[in-house]
Amino acid sequence: MAKLVDLTKKPYNLNADQIKWVEDTIAGMTDEEKVGQLFVNLFFPGSDEYSGNEFTNQEIVEKFHIGGARYKGQDSVQVQGLLNELQSASKIPLLVAANCDSGGDGATNDGTYIASGAQAEASGDTSVAYNAGYVSGREATALGVNTNFDPCVDILMNWRNTIVNTRAYGTNADSVIKYTNAYLEGLTQSEIIQCIKHWPGDGTEERDQHLVLGVNELSVDEWEDSFGRVYRNHIENGVEMIMAGHIALPEYQKALDPSLKDEDIMPATLAPELIQDLLKTKLDFNGMVITDAAHMLGMTSAMRREDYVPLSIAAGCDMFLFFNDIEEDTMFMMNGYKNGVITEERMTDALRRILGLKAKLNLHLKQAEGTLLKDKSELEVIGCEEHLEMRADAADKGITLVKDTQNNLPISPETHRRIRLYYLEGEKAMNVSSENNALGFFVEELERRGYEVTVNDGHTRVKGKTLEYRENVDFALTVSNVAGYGAENNYRIKWKTAMSNEVPWYVWEVPTVFVSLNFTTHLHDATMVKTFVNAYHNNEETIRQVIDKLEGKSEFKGTPNENVWANKWQAKL
Repeated sequence: MAKLVDLTKKPYNLNADQIKWVEDTIAGMTDEEKVGQLFVNLFFPGSDEYSGNEFTNQEIVEKFHIGGARYKGQDSVQVQGLLNELQSASKIPLLVAANCDSGGDGATNDGTYIASGAQAEASGDTSVAYNAGYVSGREATALGVNTNFDPCVDILMNWRNTIVNTRAYGTNADSVIKYTNAYLEGLTQSEIIQCIKHWPGDGTEERDQHLVLGVNELSVDEWEDSFGRVYRNHIENGVEMIMAGHIALPEYQKALDPSLKDEDIMPATLAPELIQDLLKTKLDFNGMVITDAAHMLGMTSAMRREDYVPLSIAAGCDMFLFFNDIEEDTMFMMNGYKNGVITEERMTDALRRILGLKAKLNLHLKQAEGTLLKDKSELEVIGCEEHLEMRADAADKGITLVKDTQNNLPISPETHRRIRLYYLEGEKAMNVSSENNALGFFVEELERRGYEVTVNDGHTRVKGKTLEYRENVDFALTVSNVAGYGAENNYRIKWKTAMSNEVPWYVWEVPTVFVSLNFTTHLHDATMVKTFVNAYHNNEETIRQVIDKLEGKSEFKGTPNENVWANKWQAKL
């Protein structure tokens, strides 16, 4: 029997008045309002249309009675305006979410990046993770966000995994617990709902659940001693929401239900044995479960959409993240409710968990008092001096010299004046942070310091005479700004053309340094490089500090984990 929520207990701890509002609200709902409350819609600031449907933002809220909202991109003024518009139109206040993995930049384009999970781990300092959470909470709430879909509590056991590569806080449970506890302590200095992900745990395999069913291959005992420890820690600490990934845990699923065959194994988002039995019952999670994005192949490849939309709720998830077609998905969910796939008990339990979070934040009282909407003056916290100082501190502590076996450092304009700069990029569409001007930042800062910079044209194979290259180039700087996920299962360096002249053929010709601004495992594709730096981000502050450290003006303080070697003995040479 499914375990039902108790709103008097952790993580809700609601009083009698708050519980009365929850119960009275449910009692007064139409079936359409109940179904709508299960959905989170994705909005686009600056646009008055839902992608693929001709509905205004107000119509989406009023006609479909959505329970939550998330949004994409844009600056803080636009985002705050959108969120005020949505809350004004909603009869029941919305849970409004952002993905603040590493600071306020996850909530708005002009937000402050502090540190990714990988950078926090490299720093060895929990204050870096705390500050990332602290700034995430402060800048997100100024916009009107009240829920954060982070941190990622996955364990990066497999260096080939790209989806959680830099978002993971470590390669073992102890590191992940240490740094995500600190992040959440910082986050909860603001009034915001915590959400950890991706249940039951990503990072063991190399594939991406955006493109294929994710599989955590661990045995029951292995899972219990790793991901199980992480989730028990956060549940004990009172985390309010858990995002279920489109990830299967077959060994544990078969242990929980011995009748399951391989063809019966579903992702967690559709697996009652993982949501109801393991998470809500065995681990005693009393909070709310939300699906990961419902356009991902890990979910869509399981069965027909008309079946999995309601089955996700029947399996124990309480909210469904993102429409495909808003009218069709609403119909699918309603049909599932009316035909009993979603029982009345399951529907009511899901609504209690959703509305319980809204009551915990007293959104209904703020709505009644007229204090729910945000004022433009609150945006002053975004990018404030205090936050920029935290960003600088995180960069100083995190930037990592993985190796310098050729003793290429330090550099200076006197000895390395003529620089050939090789700039590598990857996918841009999925990741806003890859769409900045990192190349321009590097060129501008290097030239300001007295270097002469020539940006290499990598669209040709022509290398020219090596003796002339040595005569004309004093230093080769290869910068990788490969970011994003969702295009491939294995995201790696892509040279601009076959045997492009940017491939590091030059490591024995002139002093060469490779700097990664995101993924930490590029030595897999560049084992010949003798000096390698992980910088973790492409903002101006990080780039300035990278150059300071290359010049020996500041020491490298970050510490790499074993994944940076990509299991290649040559990478350490």
